[in-house]
Amino acid sequence: MADIIRINDDTWRMEDNGVRFFLFSGTERAALIDTGRTAPDARSIAEGLTDLPLILINTHADPDHISGNGAFEEFYMSPAEEVVYRANGGKGRLIPVRENDVIDLGGRPLRIIDNPGHTPGSIAVLDEKNRVLIGGDSVQDGYIFMFGKHRDLGLYIASLKHLGVYDGLYDEVYAMHGSFPVAPGLVRQLIEGAEAVRDGKASGMPVDVYGHQVILYKFPYAGFLRED
Repeated sequence: MADIIRINDDTWRMEDNGVRFFLFSGTERAALIDTGRTAPDARSIAEGLTDLPLILINTHADPDHISGNGAFEEFYMSPAEEVVYRANGGKGRLIPVRENDVIDLGGRPLRIIDNPGHTPGSIAVLDEKNRVLIGGDSVQDGYIFMFGKHRDLGLYIASLKHLGVYDGLYDEVYAMHGSFPVAPGLVRQLIEGAEAVRDGKASGMPVDVYGHQVILYKFPYAGFLRED
């Protein structure tokens, strides 16, 4: 079972074997943001923390973020992510969200930011009231998967640069992997590192990741996993 950690009166994080997901509550409803790696009970966990009606928002559809989706008949996700979601066995009805859509939990608006690259339909979520950015897998200080089908390093760099539109609107980043929280300045560092990888200016080392032979480009602030 995931470990439950209360952040404040209306926010929780669940730590689930190297990945985390979140529960945000407003005055009218609550939102799970992702459902973890090994948490088919993610909905039950959330319902044990709040009596509010519950919705689900997915930052993207990698398997370690959708383990509890089966308990929901519908969920919010970028339509660009549906192919990945179905390929990973995802069920239910996708409610499409796009750049600048706002999902209001009641006094707690969550603004959607298109953030593709790690996957085609990755999104970030801006908790405007609490000045927090939920960065999905794209903004973190762990190892960012950029190998295999659907990954696009150039698009990832462009998406990180697009986050500059929201500079000054958040004070912390809630990442799904790595340290919690991380500072907004990590975005600029990730751009620099990803550009160095793209431009052949970074040195890497071969590593095995779940049976895949890939190259790790490790920087002091994060790492990128890529194929040759």
